[in-house]
Amino acid sequence: MTSMASSATSTGAASSRAPRPWNLVAELTYRCPLRCVYCSNPLGFRHVRDALDTTAWLRVFEEAASLGVVHVGLTGGEPTLRGDLPEIVGGAAAAGLYTHLVTAGLPIDPSDLGDLVAAGLRSVQLSFQDSRPAQAEEIAGVDAFQRKLAFAAAVRAAGLPLSLNVVLHRRNLAQVPELLELARELGAQRLELANTQYYGWALANRRALLPSRAQLDEAAEAVERARHQPGAPEILFVLPDYHSDRPKPCMGGWGQRVVVVNPQGLVLPCHAAAELEGLDFYSVADRPLSECWAEAPGMNAFRGEDWMQEPCRGCPERGRDFGGCRCQAALLTGDPTATDPACDLSPNHALVVAAREEASLAPPKLRLRGDAA
Repeated sequence: MTSMASSATSTGAASSRAPRPWNLVAELTYRCPLRCVYCSNPLGFRHVRDALDTTAWLRVFEEAASLGVVHVGLTGGEPTLRGDLPEIVGGAAAAGLYTHLVTAGLPIDPSDLGDLVAAGLRSVQLSFQDSRPAQAEEIAGVDAFQRKLAFAAAVRAAGLPLSLNVVLHRRNLAQVPELLELARELGAQRLELANTQYYGWALANRRALLPSRAQLDEAAEAVERARHQPGAPEILFVLPDYHSDRPKPCMGGWGQRVVVVNPQGLVLPCHAAAELEGLDFYSVADRPLSECWAEAPGMNAFRGEDWMQEPCRGCPERGRDFGGCRCQAALLTGDPTATDPACDLSPNHALVVAAREEASLAPPKLRLRGDAA
């Protein structure tokens, strides 16, 4: 993979241009009771300890609010594995942040939800792997479907807004109509049908997960019909990169709106950026969040347009898509400064086309997160 050390150094002076972040993604831990085949957390997640204690997270929340952040997503891994989660929720709420829990619905007991609500929890996103229990267990490696239903009911009984998140792939796209019905039955206000992003374990399983265009078109038609039905939740469904031929502005642009703090305390522009070689990111264990956000060479490496190669440099869309995802470019080409191969203008677009063609073959067996290579 191409080193970015020189590029990061040359753009380190861009700290004065660091914009206001609006959303904090607080990755409290990489630990998780599920073993999802599409997990995007680092392949070496077992070696990452939870470096920030309760006091450190509460300081991060206060500093985030001072930067202008208004929303915090408490996520992981599985955040409810943290025994100090009520104190963490309380600290985020005390800092004036809208506190949102992103969870698999276990191991937390639904009866413990009241403690989080009392601490200041405002909303919950609950993941489902499929609308059918057996298929959900195949994807997650754990029989958790009924516990998720019970947790969803507890969220609604507590009066909290409920969002459902389902990662879509070739194994569950046909169940989109059932997933839409499940969201209605559970009283979800929002349904995020999130097509798989191919990082981490998902990249290792890409051939088994990548759907056909026909599958995606059928799912999109079902979503469009559902959006016009009375009482339908808000539905988010975006065509995946590998089939859109145009890149997306990852996280709204590198270091533009979202600040991620991972379990090691590293401050990042997205969940996967720590995997990029040659970039220097700062940790909130050593420095204030404001310094990590504005001054770290890694945070400034891809802010603005100076780093862009052609065809991005001369593209009229560069201010909208920012050349696409830097992590995807690095994973597929070895060069994080390259145009995202999802773009059909990229000289490496053939890599994405080949992946689509490979996925049309008989899929291999799925590998659960943590399986031996």
